[in-house]
Amino acid sequence: MTDKALLIAGAKKMSIDLDEVQVSKLMQYLELIIKWNKTVNLSAIRHLDEGVKKHLLDSLSVMPYITKDPLLDVGSGAGLPGIVISIMRPELSVTVLDTVGKKCRFMQFAKTNLGLKNLTVVHQRVENYIAEQCFGQIISRAFAEVDKTLSLTQHLLCDNGHYLLMKGNHFENEALKNFTVQAHQISVPYVSDQRYFLEIKPS
Repeated sequence: MTDKALLIAGAKKMSIDLDEVQVSKLMQYLELIIKWNKTVNLSAIRHLDEGVKKHLLDSLSVMPYITKDPLLDVGSGAGLPGIVISIMRPELSVTVLDTVGKKCRFMQFAKTNLGLKNLTVVHQRVENYIAEQCFGQIISRAFAEVDKTLSLTQHLLCDNGHYLLMKGNHFENEALKNFTVQAHQISVPYVSDQRYFLEIKPS
């Protein structure tokens, strides 16, 4: 199976039908990550097939939970899942934030190359970030413990907003006071790790 076919088949297993533009941009994005990885350490993943599974499909698994509200991806790294969401939802305002300059330069490069007009790249510490608007949804994939993520970003969340945190199976050990938490176990095709998705709202 080609890497492209793997992406299409994996998405279909999650009931996500990708159109040709989405497939093309997702694969171009992954190819940029692999290319930059040779000189800039963006990710431990070095091969396209592994990247399809652990980057693209893992990021696509959150799509059923994404609303129409402006979205902030905290600690986005190479742009996961923020750039994937930006490709999938061109009408959605997506902001990706990271403290590492080389990762932000990559995300800016990817934005330009892929023509992602709905994407904003921010190079800053999240606790110091003052946004022009609040965010209805704040997502993170591998940023910090849940309680730390919430404390550092609460000033950016809209009053009726919510968090979407991608976690492994150890999240139950983390303290979550004063928040309403809904945990979803997610099955990512071709990935054996247990994956959870936490929807969190301030109580």
